[in-house]
Amino acid sequence: MSRLAGKTALVTGGSRGIGRGIALRLAGEGALVAVHYGNNEAAAKETVAEIEAAGGQAFAVGAELGVPGDAAALWAAFDAGLAAHSGGSGLDILVNNAGVGLYGVVGEVAEADFDRVFAINAKAPYFIIQQGLERLRDGGRVINISSGVTRIAYPITSAYSMTKGAINTLTLTLAQQLGPRGITVNAVAPGLVNTDLTAELREPKAQAEAAALSVFNRVGEPADIGDAVAFLASDDARWVTAQVLDATGGSHL
Repeated sequence: MSRLAGKTALVTGGSRGIGRGIALRLAGEGALVAVHYGNNEAAAKETVAEIEAAGGQAFAVGAELGVPGDAAALWAAFDAGLAAHSGGSGLDILVNNAGVGLYGVVGEVAEADFDRVFAINAKAPYFIIQQGLERLRDGGRVINISSGVTRIAYPITSAYSMTKGAINTLTLTLAQQLGPRGITVNAVAPGLVNTDLTAELREPKAQAEAAALSVFNRVGEPADIGDAVAFLASDDARWVTAQVLDATGGSHL
């Protein structure tokens, strides 16, 4: 497959979990993928090595998100990494995937934790996009990773759910702004996905209960989300913008 040959992509949080699945899929389509990590450089290098072993192209980009100056640091690392890898510049596909969870009903969430989840999940993508617009080529793609919890009520993820609601609104408004440049802006909303970050789902009873939420009676895999992102990143999705693609496997219908 080479639908993305000649394209450069940046996947934030691309070293693990869903982000890793996205990075692998975009690279498999021929894109040069910048695999961003916050603090686990080893995981990012493993993802890059796997991409290269399969004949793809990738490089790692390190920058902690949720701290002052995070977007500027990310783009400085991206620019340097891309120049060192290929001597090029610019970007075609930006995937805002990096995020953290936060569990607690309204009465249980501490203010500091609330601020942190918003800083990483909502503020960081906003300013990454803002500072990336001069790098993003006309006809490019912005793909934000949202969540099924914007459609499904989970009181225990109230603050986290709010951050993903913000991502959906950003997707809508940015699509209108960037339309004249031929840039599409969409979001993908996963449900429960088997990753190293959801280890609790490995237990058979928990896996069965989680699977039962979907009409397909299984839990999602990172490749399921990577495939959805690859579609939105391709020219096949040129007439699709401002959409939130539900990738929950029909959970809670």
